Amino acid sequence: MKITLSALRDRQPIKKIVANSLDVALYNLIACVGDAEYIVVDSNGEAIRARNPLELQKLVQHIDYQKMTIRHQSAYDEMIGQPTRQGSNQLEVPFGDNKLY
Repeated sequence: MKITLSALRDRQPIKKIVANSLDVALYNLIACVGDAEYIVVDSNGEAIRARNPLELQKLVQHIDYQKMTIRHQSAYDEMIGQPTRQGSNQLEVPFGDNKLY
């Protein structure tokens, strides 16, 4: 599901904002509203992406959210020829706003 930044402002307070790692130094923005996760898109419907999570944090600085995290899914097992895991190897860590942008 998708949501724009302006629609996100109308749904405040937001449970969680996620800077989702797509690749080395490429992140997209995910908003957790209630039990649903939304990919945050621009006015053209394109996913908002940034080269570092601070850029995403700057975009949401005026939105009331409970917490922000960085999410990363490792391809390490796959790279070293290990079998596919039954569970997830997803890592999600808190990302506080220190106003570094």
